[in-house]
Amino acid sequence: MSSERSAIRHQQKVEELCAATIRALCGEPDLHIQARRLHKGKRALALPAPHLLLSEAVDDLRSWRGAMDSVALKRRHSDVLLHRSLCPSQPVARLVFEMLEQLRVETLAPDSMPGATRNMRHRFRMWSLAFQRAGMIDGAIGLLIYTVFQVCWSHLTGQAPLAETEDLMEATRAGIASSLGPPLRNLRPTREHQAQYAQHALAIAALVGNMVEAASSGRARQERDDEDDVLRQALGLLIDFDREGSDEPVAHAAAGAARVLQQTEQPYRAFTREYDCVLEARSLVRPDLLRELRERLDLRIRQQGVNLGALSRKLMALLAQPQRDGWACGQEEGYIDGRRLAQLVSSPAERRLFRLERYRPRADCLVSFLVDCSGSMKQHAEPLAMLIDVLARAMEAAGVSTEILGFTTGAWNGGKPYRDWLRQGRPPAPGRLNSLCHMVFKDAASSWRRARPGIAALLKADLFREGIDGEAVDWACERMCARSEQRRILLVLSDGSPTDSATNLANDAFYLDKHLKEVVARRTGSGLEIYGLGVSLDLGAYHQRHLALDLSAPLGTAIFTDIMQLIARGRPRAARC
Repeated sequence: MSSERSAIRHQQKVEELCAATIRALCGEPDLHIQARRLHKGKRALALPAPHLLLSEAVDDLRSWRGAMDSVALKRRHSDVLLHRSLCPSQPVARLVFEMLEQLRVETLAPDSMPGATRNMRHRFRMWSLAFQRAGMIDGAIGLLIYTVFQVCWSHLTGQAPLAETEDLMEATRAGIASSLGPPLRNLRPTREHQAQYAQHALAIAALVGNMVEAASSGRARQERDDEDDVLRQALGLLIDFDREGSDEPVAHAAAGAARVLQQTEQPYRAFTREYDCVLEARSLVRPDLLRELRERLDLRIRQQGVNLGALSRKLMALLAQPQRDGWACGQEEGYIDGRRLAQLVSSPAERRLFRLERYRPRADCLVSFLVDCSGSMKQHAEPLAMLIDVLARAMEAAGVSTEILGFTTGAWNGGKPYRDWLRQGRPPAPGRLNSLCHMVFKDAASSWRRARPGIAALLKADLFREGIDGEAVDWACERMCARSEQRRILLVLSDGSPTDSATNLANDAFYLDKHLKEVVARRTGSGLEIYGLGVSLDLGAYHQRHLALDLSAPLGTAIFTDIMQLIARGRPRAARC
């Protein structure tokens, strides 16, 4: 345990030193690092280029430092408004243009900081290896995009391309040399002048976009489907790009109208439910790893110094209701107690002959936590697990039943349902095109002590994929309605809109959003209390009762008070499940 504590302290020390370096690099005093990501105030900064997106499970410290240095240089050397005004609308061209701008600013690291340059080059090489090992260059389009990135990086930095893949991309590099040669040669000479550099970067981006379109149109359907999977994974990395430049401390979830549901009479549906599953979360983690994660979680909670006793008493006052608990005998007023009348003969002055109904506070209440286990929530896993674990333990001490649930998908980009849809000829408006994976971290019948290992499974990074919120809320509500508690509260913890790339592409961008709003409205009308707890996000687009949480600060009285005040404002009604 002492070695783990030392490791955590060392990591915190490294983060503080890196944050100080980054502030000095870009001259912004309010930058800091939280959850291995760079923040400006309360807002996480965008990571628009593919090689900047990190996974805690596989990326080393130098990779992380390289990504942070790269983002800081973008803050210092890139004019956001100019860049956005020039950014092409075609998706592939946009990806290439954004990548080229990021590579440009990386070459502008001052000579006095050679460590930053080494870290950024290390990060790019590690990303290149991961891209290759994931099979992303097996197809022609994936290899084309990879080759363009490698060639541009090599021209800008003067470094040789990755040796492990140089032979693989040799033919592709030779094929694009004639068309990309002129703008490619002008990248490095103009790298200190963003507007001039952008003209050559736009030329490269347009050429690559046209090459990808030509390669896609000339391939068989099954081959195009495989290439589409590569492009979806690559283009999905641009989600953060649109958020760059926003000064709002808390983002707002954006929801819109679902065209498919409006234009047809067909309600929300799933293309197939054959692959859906409900699993015990602890069964997805090796026992020895689960013990390690639980020890890590316990250590982090102890470091927060939360007063569980005081929190439990506040929750008792909030959620408990006075209920009759027998009689209080030997009172001097109240109802006459016939069993004590004989005392009048032996002690005529005795006055304690009465009894009163006794009431004690009792929390006839169930609180369910429903955690969005989509990929973007992975960076919030540790503070979120601490928050839920502390609340569940304090609620149990207050006599409140608790349940901790999670939802994700069976695979990225549709998985088996998506492939079934392709085999059936891509019928229009197929509905949900991914399999559901609903996870139970703690059921309502289990005590916190018995369920505590399973709660630690929230820290396992590879459980986080995509999120289909509407069906998850419906599932959690069904479980609540099967319980006998009178008051039932659902806390939905999420950091964004429902997201499943295959479903959105085959239907429309707001198909899952509309279903989530319908489910929340219907379930709230049935008497359940549903609250949206947004992780650095306002979930008002979906939940009438909502709260934006700041998990960047240590757990303290403020965050628990905010949650309790939100629940206190809710008006419970009799459930009619």
